[in-house]
Amino acid sequence: MRAQPGVNLNLNVRGLGVSATLAINELSNDLLRQGREVFKLGLGQSPFPVPEWVVDALRQHAAEKDYLPVLGLPELRRAVAGYWQRWQGSEFSADDVMIGPGSKELMFILQLVFYGDLVIPTPSWVSYAPQARIVGRPVHWLPTRREDHWKPRAEALDALCRQDPDRPRLVILNSPANPHGYAFTETELRALADVARRYRLILLSDEIYGQLQFNGGHQSISRYYPEGTIVSGGLSKWCGAGGWRLGVFAFPETLQWLRRAMATVASETYTSVSAPIQYAAVTAFQGGMAMDGYLHQSRRILAALAEHHVDLLRGAGVPMASTDGAFYLFPDLSPLTDTLRRRGIEGSVELCASLLEDTGVATLPGEAFGRPPSEPSLRLAFVDFDGGQALEAAAGLEGPLEDAFLRRYCGRCVTAMEKLANWIAA
Repeated sequence: MRAQPGVNLNLNVRGLGVSATLAINELSNDLLRQGREVFKLGLGQSPFPVPEWVVDALRQHAAEKDYLPVLGLPELRRAVAGYWQRWQGSEFSADDVMIGPGSKELMFILQLVFYGDLVIPTPSWVSYAPQARIVGRPVHWLPTRREDHWKPRAEALDALCRQDPDRPRLVILNSPANPHGYAFTETELRALADVARRYRLILLSDEIYGQLQFNGGHQSISRYYPEGTIVSGGLSKWCGAGGWRLGVFAFPETLQWLRRAMATVASETYTSVSAPIQYAAVTAFQGGMAMDGYLHQSRRILAALAEHHVDLLRGAGVPMASTDGAFYLFPDLSPLTDTLRRRGIEGSVELCASLLEDTGVATLPGEAFGRPPSEPSLRLAFVDFDGGQALEAAAGLEGPLEDAFLRRYCGRCVTAMEKLANWIAA
């Protein structure tokens, strides 16, 4: 019998599983192939199509085959800088911008080159903490409360930093946030910025959902702490182009040393982002009236769905406040703990498994987002509908989108939420 190679895994990746969002998508697809009815509220993929004029730009540049600069196509970097200038009044130039194969990869490289601790709220996106573990980065969780809409308070950040004031720290803030859809107010941003300045923190402001804030009033914390904030974005959420894998970082002048270090790592790993995608992205980031209209209708649809779903959950006895943006809800069923235990449900993993088995509604457990395993919380991504049809129909309607619209054009989401609410209330 031939000897087999030994199993010699890096200790940092032993025990790590596939990202929870990708795992639930694969499980949902497997169940669909088995003939089960599944409502896919797990993976947070935009339901809307890539705008046709952006797709046309990709067609026009499909023959581009040359390697592009590590930091990105100069024309695209100028377009991204202009985008942030128009939208948030930022003073970024093309020299401050770095293009990567998705903001997820850029975040990983940032953690790789940065020396210090990672600070993230609980709950927060499923990949922040695992990335830190892979590179051996200490993680500190910022506590939050449902009553504060799961947003970290400046006082909590200050309390953490006071324990070791001179320790280098990278703090990731996401607004509107995955997994809960709430956004920071100006007062909250200013308070967090004051703490960040006091302790010379580096902030990574993940604003991938900023254009999907329902009232169109997203504010970047870089307005209040420009010298220490890296802004992150991309095409996946507001432009419907998750599979295109294009992300952007914008650095202040004081953090160019991080940009240079990241570029060095990028040059030895992914080299550069796909050339046709970068050329097409110029059109997306240049914006214009058509893009403004696309975003306006996207926000209208998502806002109507969010309010409809929150009302259903409230009616089932789940305490929920109206959300601010993106396409997520993060209900906490703790007030129903006794009822759930009588069903044999002790935590969020069992909660989601039972929900999928009984109703076909696929969700993600709060544990995947950094919540205690015993807390019966879950994340819902209300994206299981044909966004193209919904956009076309919404464009011909004035005023709020009523229940009849949601049932006709977002029917799978409405049905899924009714099944979930009925299951909770049963």
